[in-house]
Amino acid sequence: MFKLTPLGDWAIQVQFGENIDNAVFDQVQKFLAKILYTQDKRVLDVVLDVVPAYTSVTVFYQPGLRYTEMAEWAHQLYTEEPLKSHGLTSKKIVEIPVCYGGNFGPDLDHVASYHRLSIGEVIYKHTAPLYMVYMMGFMPGFPYLGGLDPELSTPRLSTPRALVPKGSVGIAGGQTGLYPFESPGGWQLIGRTPKKMFDVLTDPPTLLQSGDYVRFTAINEQKFWELEENGL
Repeated sequence: MFKLTPLGDWAIQVQFGENIDNAVFDQVQKFLAKILYTQDKRVLDVVLDVVPAYTSVTVFYQPGLRYTEMAEWAHQLYTEEPLKSHGLTSKKIVEIPVCYGGNFGPDLDHVASYHRLSIGEVIYKHTAPLYMVYMMGFMPGFPYLGGLDPELSTPRLSTPRALVPKGSVGIAGGQTGLYPFESPGGWQLIGRTPKKMFDVLTDPPTLLQSGDYVRFTAINEQKFWELEENGL
């Protein structure tokens, strides 16, 4: 699938599928790579910003260009050569320590009860996968992770919390993710990490990028406070 859609006057969405799966996301990443890793002046002179998502890439372009021009440009970029990984083979694996349950994960008991699992089984199933960062959104540094065990898929809270603590790790449907800042939110909170997910003084400021991988590791409360005190 290759579908082009105008988004306002200065953006075009390039869609590669309608379902979230690795094959579609691979196309997203390869098209993204053609933009991010190019030295082609035709690309550098046109693109202002690029935003990858689960099944699409949105390209923000120079004001004054017509949609028909950009549609032709995007199609040429897609078809000029076979989509290659370019620089994306070096994507990193980030280990994120999590203290599960208690005050750190107030919904862990509910998730376990909902699936008729023990607390230990939930923690094991959540830490077992290597998660793919499909997209960043909602707030700076918030990753939407694919790869959650289907046995942990849990509906969001019926009433969102007014305040979710920074570093909270949650489940919403078939996704898992974590909150880089305090925020309202409706995800089922199962744990919390002391790891800093966003730092305006670093480049890039977000710890994770689309296409990276995440592995969660379980830690106890003492280790949590040690890592937080050391500014992990």
